[in-house]
Amino acid sequence: MRYAIYFTPPSADPLLKVAANWLGRNAFTGQPVRPPQIRDLAHEDFAQLTESARRYGFHATLKAPFHLAEGIEERELLSALMHFASSIEPVEIPKLTIANLDGFFALVPEEPLEKLNQLANDVTVAFDRFRAPPSEAEIKRRNPENLSPAQRRNLEQWGYPYVFEDFRFHMTLTGPVPERDRPKIERILSEFLEPVLEEPVEINNLALFTEAEPGFPFEIHSLHPLAGTNRRKTA
Repeated sequence: MRYAIYFTPPSADPLLKVAANWLGRNAFTGQPVRPPQIRDLAHEDFAQLTESARRYGFHATLKAPFHLAEGIEERELLSALMHFASSIEPVEIPKLTIANLDGFFALVPEEPLEKLNQLANDVTVAFDRFRAPPSEAEIKRRNPENLSPAQRRNLEQWGYPYVFEDFRFHMTLTGPVPERDRPKIERILSEFLEPVLEEPVEINNLALFTEAEPGFPFEIHSLHPLAGTNRRKTA
């Protein structure tokens, strides 16, 4: 079993529904969702385009997947996650936009947000005691030869290359896209997602995702509201 601490919108959120439709899978239910019919993209090409993102579900990484450290039980992780979430204020992203990140497409904040970066930093540090060190195979999967010296140190110390100065909040929508196809895929994504990208997105929970076996789809174990979330909804 591997665990990960992500952000994902609540199950009823319009952005989550549209993104699950795009990916072809809802991580809340674990069930496939009928993918959209894309006029300029064959069904098999679309399935390949979203295959890797579909397995993880619609999310933004705050603490990358990890095995529990020796002697740690799931209930301890859950207790710490509930306590941590209840002490952190939500962060609002005024607007998400579609971006090409080294060949794959994701939703990212239109402008950098220091509070969001700080939240990711705090999660990275607070939950590191629950993480078993990565195996040699896990390190190899990160292609360390392609990482910068700082990213390689992050991988060895924190189990993930893209933390602190190398962190960038993103919600993945595709796998790698050949350069010749990127303008078309960006246009398709823009048309598909435009209706749900006008509203701000509130980071109002921490989601515990689990992977039951290597290669299995990630599913949502539990959502943990951040401090004041329920109060504002009922105010």
